[in-house]
Amino acid sequence: MIFLDAAATTPVRREVLDAMWPYLTGQFGNPSSHHTLGEAAATALADARRTVVAVLGCRAGEVIFTAGGTEADNLAVKGIALARQAANPQLNRVVISAVEHPAVEESARYLERFHGFAVDVVPVDGTGRVTPEAFRAALRPETAVASVMYANNEVGTVQPIAELAALARELGIPFHTDAVQAAGWHMLDTKALGVDAMSISGHKLGAPKGCGVLFVRGRTKLEPLIHGGGQERGRRSGTENVAGAVGLATALALAQSRQEDERRRVAALRDTFIHAVLTAVPGAVLTGHPVERLPSVASFCFPGTSGESVLLELERQGVICSSGSACAAGSDAPSPVLTALGIPAEVAQTAVRFSFDSAVTGADLAAAAAAVEAAVGRVRALGA
Repeated sequence: MIFLDAAATTPVRREVLDAMWPYLTGQFGNPSSHHTLGEAAATALADARRTVVAVLGCRAGEVIFTAGGTEADNLAVKGIALARQAANPQLNRVVISAVEHPAVEESARYLERFHGFAVDVVPVDGTGRVTPEAFRAALRPETAVASVMYANNEVGTVQPIAELAALARELGIPFHTDAVQAAGWHMLDTKALGVDAMSISGHKLGAPKGCGVLFVRGRTKLEPLIHGGGQERGRRSGTENVAGAVGLATALALAQSRQEDERRRVAALRDTFIHAVLTAVPGAVLTGHPVERLPSVASFCFPGTSGESVLLELERQGVICSSGSACAAGSDAPSPVLTALGIPAEVAQTAVRFSFDSAVTGADLAAAAAAVEAAVGRVRALGA
């Protein structure tokens, strides 16, 4: 099997399992308990927080451990918007891009339905990029929070986050970015990026599912979504997942330490794969930005096919990939991300995404390219 669906999830790294194991077995204490086992858990949690701090270039009090990227996105968008609205009722607008992950878009729509917010959606160009001009035009004095993802999970386009964050900062508007796909591939220094909040998910980095982190800049007001015992400085109550925090911190540090070398190597393999597919498959269309894209994502439309049929044929040949976001699995509607790029609905339904982790090899992608040529040819021949 050649696994090319790393944007959906990645296998847990052995180093991560080893780091987590003590807190799943003998060191099982509650970090809020005042005894030896609890103190050991609290120490592990503090160590994990310091590791995340070193990667993000922030302070320990600015790191909130969550149950994943979706919770981190919800807490950022809802929590910042509600806190700012409570302080000033005139702050009743949210800005998002047209290609956000559902965790961000649905958080904004929740605010619209139940709290009277208006949602301003920034369009993207044909490559999936938010232009600074379009973003600035969407910002208003009433904007409570703006959120634009760092890198898109379907087409891989990377946004000019530092430039967008600077525009929001000029107007005093908190800026959040969903960095779930960018983590491990791109710089995450929150000071250099200028972001006020950033979401990361462990299972895209070689940690288990169910662990994530949200950075929130110190002076940014945040209304908690989960209430209880006041853990995470009162911003996310509930007994902390110590093993998950340790695993996420370990995976994040490993990924970022090898980032530059791995990014160049994988990007070169990606470009070779893209060239092979576009050369071998008549009519194939690359989606997303041709240059400003994740090194780990190559996404195509294959007009004259059904994307789902191509996927099934590829799996029959031992290549595992997807038609887009795993969070939209089961839907037969065209991808909103692709239609936001101006791709016709009938073409968007032919989409296939290939996404890799750092273990991918040239041989893997050469075999996958050959399988794509055969799969698309067979689907077209069958009229499926």
